[in-house]
Amino acid sequence: MKETDICIIGAGPVGLFAVFEAGLLKMRCHLIDALPQVGGQLSEIYPQKPIYDIPGSPGVLAQDHVNNLLTQIEPFSPTYSLGERVEAVEKLEDGSFITTTNEGTKVASKVVVIAGGLGSFEPRKPAIQNLEDFENGKGVTYMVKDPEMFRDKDIILAGGGDSALDWTIHLAEIAKSLTLVHRNETFRGAPDSAEQVFNMANEGKINLVLKSNIVKIGGNTTLEEVTIADHNKVETVQKADYLIPLFGLSPKLGPIANWGLNVDKNAIQVDTFDYSTNVPGIFAIGDINTYPGKLKLILCGFHEAALMAQSAFKYVYPEQKLSFKYTTVNGVQAF
Repeated sequence: MKETDICIIGAGPVGLFAVFEAGLLKMRCHLIDALPQVGGQLSEIYPQKPIYDIPGSPGVLAQDHVNNLLTQIEPFSPTYSLGERVEAVEKLEDGSFITTTNEGTKVASKVVVIAGGLGSFEPRKPAIQNLEDFENGKGVTYMVKDPEMFRDKDIILAGGGDSALDWTIHLAEIAKSLTLVHRNETFRGAPDSAEQVFNMANEGKINLVLKSNIVKIGGNTTLEEVTIADHNKVETVQKADYLIPLFGLSPKLGPIANWGLNVDKNAIQVDTFDYSTNVPGIFAIGDINTYPGKLKLILCGFHEAALMAQSAFKYVYPEQKLSFKYTTVNGVQAF
């Protein structure tokens, strides 16, 4: 049995920053994550993707941002259970909780904070026959972990959101050739990114194929070609070393759905006063929660973590009076 003040489910950026906010108030944290490393989607899906909307950082790579967060919370000595999925959260008669993972790890805490991002998630896959035959290192991948593996390769990306646009811009600099396939004429992603992609196409830096879909892929033991059909059903076969379908993630709450929490469309409903759920002592912060006006941004999750910590203090130290202090005056004082 591990004992702590706050058990944080999810070790992504919002969960990590919650450790900092809790630490300022002298609360200890234990984090649990199904992934084998901290960082959540930033480390697992796009570690080399730049992030531009973190206050004070004009541009920072996702993994560098995670590393900065780890340095920031190091004084508070958080503990971790990584590569384990939370299966159950039990509330005891005294109001405390026992959180149990699929590996049998049990964590006793006064407060539970769900910072699980999108929950359990998997990539949305296009309806292409024999797609699975070319997964697992054979040419079809749904995320970009190391851009260098695509250097001097023929790459085809598919999608119309921010990820497709961002990776088109980034990988075009290192690929031998890059084609972006999108079923519509306009993109769902940021207008500035879309404009960059159109400009790159006009300059001949990429091949932009609109109003089209990928209908077939082929190869011997690894991917060799991709068949693209336009809106008139005219098919074109194109050479490809890699196909990267970027159609987003399909979120699933998994066991969270059975914990008695109010859920709306795979997200946990919270009170914006402190991001508490309908179960006293359980909070939800980051992309996993929902409320009127919700924005799924890392910086919004940081705000939610700060307010959550103020109320969590009352659960951990019910007899103490909370005295809010600025770090500019007091610095970061560990335990």
